[in-house]
Amino acid sequence: MKSVKLISSTVFLAVLVAGCTGYRPVVDGQGRDMSNYEYDLRDCQNYARQVDGAGRTGGGALAGAAFGAVLGLVGGGNSTGIAQAAGVGAVTGAAAGGVSTAASQKQVIRNCMIGRGYRVLD
Repeated sequence: MKSVKLISSTVFLAVLVAGCTGYRPVVDGQGRDMSNYEYDLRDCQNYARQVDGAGRTGGGALAGAAFGAVLGLVGGGNSTGIAQAAGVGAVTGAAAGGVSTAASQKQVIRNCMIGRGYRVLD
């Protein structure tokens, strides 16, 4: 039961973190009117929120749990060991899904700002 709570909490946290679109690109403002920067950034961050973090995080958790369970089984573990290995795999998979979502959201913001004429440096 503890591993189910841990997995649920981790998936929730990973989805929450993955949904953060607080990325602010560094732009070269030379020769550009920067008065619309904040408006454009907020608009681009709203586009980035459309990246599905729940699907990636949940899918990562499921795949990680399955992989962990197989490793626990192959390692000759008992049912407790297999459950713990599945829990560790789920946590790792959820975290990887969250990181993937954050990277995708960052790329959406970068592409959006570039499309609006900003020279994005980072």
